[in-house]
Amino acid sequence: MQHSLKELSYKESAVESKKIKNKRNILKYLYFEDKKSIAELSEALFISIPTLTAHLEELLEEKWLTGEEVDTKKQGRNPTIYSLNPKYKHTLVIDITTRSTKAVILNFRNEIVSEKVYDLGLTNDLSFRTHLLEIIDHTIEGFAGKGGEVVAVGLTLPGLINKQTGQNKTYLGLDSENSSLSQAISAKWDIPVYILNDTKATVFGESLFGVGSEQNHLLSINVDWGVGLAVVINGQIFNGASGFAGELGHVQVNPDGELCRCGKIGCLDTVASASALLTKVKRGLSNGEVSSLARFKANLEEITLEDVIDAASKGDGFAIDILYNIGIELGKGLSVAVHLFNPRIIVIDGVLSKAGNLIVNPVEFAINKHCLPDFKENLTIKVTEIGDSAKLLGMNAFIAKRLFKND
Repeated sequence: MQHSLKELSYKESAVESKKIKNKRNILKYLYFEDKKSIAELSEALFISIPTLTAHLEELLEEKWLTGEEVDTKKQGRNPTIYSLNPKYKHTLVIDITTRSTKAVILNFRNEIVSEKVYDLGLTNDLSFRTHLLEIIDHTIEGFAGKGGEVVAVGLTLPGLINKQTGQNKTYLGLDSENSSLSQAISAKWDIPVYILNDTKATVFGESLFGVGSEQNHLLSINVDWGVGLAVVINGQIFNGASGFAGELGHVQVNPDGELCRCGKIGCLDTVASASALLTKVKRGLSNGEVSSLARFKANLEEITLEDVIDAASKGDGFAIDILYNIGIELGKGLSVAVHLFNPRIIVIDGVLSKAGNLIVNPVEFAINKHCLPDFKENLTIKVTEIGDSAKLLGMNAFIAKRLFKND
């Protein structure tokens, strides 16, 4: 039977498409499951041994994988264990905060290859975008000069990020009239670019590699210079319709409170963030509160969060009361989230997580007071054990999941 060129082309295309799909499945499986033999890969991915062997040979040649023979002390050929190659394929994660920008290169074994912090805080103007693009260009060019390859870029930053467009609706200055930030990076380097809200990156990291790794339903409260909330339901980040779900920091908790940076009155940010904590400390010292922190009274701007936590840990009553009140307000806000999402664990991340039980205890007290009994019965509240790494690892995992995705 003769086949037309069109039919042959379609068949070739279908074969190539299936091969690409299989190879992506291999990479994704090895990212999340680490090292595996051919037999284990075949059983897990339902790919025949001959076909799998061909795919693995191509991935080895493309430097995606590495193979290592394992001595089983048995007769016959030793099995080869395959894993993602840590030396050649890398991601560039740009961790942006309102105070600094960090450029981190990781491999697909979640190992940090290089890291550099820049004194560039997020602002809502094109000058920030210009400096950011310079940092990205410098990092990729420098890494390429050393023989490394960046195959994707991930940006993690605060703000309302539209999951369809990647546009940051809070910091509109990141996108110019001609191109979005992600488009500008992708066009220059011909690699995919992914943008994720910082708290969502953090909760993904906690759900995979942190204290929430054994749970399918968790909340991560990112108590930083603002307050962010992210939710994982059935192992997936909950985004909402546009990707904005989790803005707990801008829920009003005090109608007669202070003006928030968002323009509204009495948001949780104004009473439960690290910024709010330092404001309360400075105000108290100015009003004559007795504390070991009074040594900063002549230079209040020099007080750091670490100073307050250190004073509280040493028994300073004023510092303890400030942290306690912050924790109570945070717990009140979280009580709403507990009733909405019914999590099994709440992980406290961000700079205030350094306070440990000084924050956890009042949060637990407030949740016990304000939540219905059935909601708090099996609820655990923990401080992160992996710190800032949660955000970086979460972003790296997000990149891997998207990069190896089969549509």
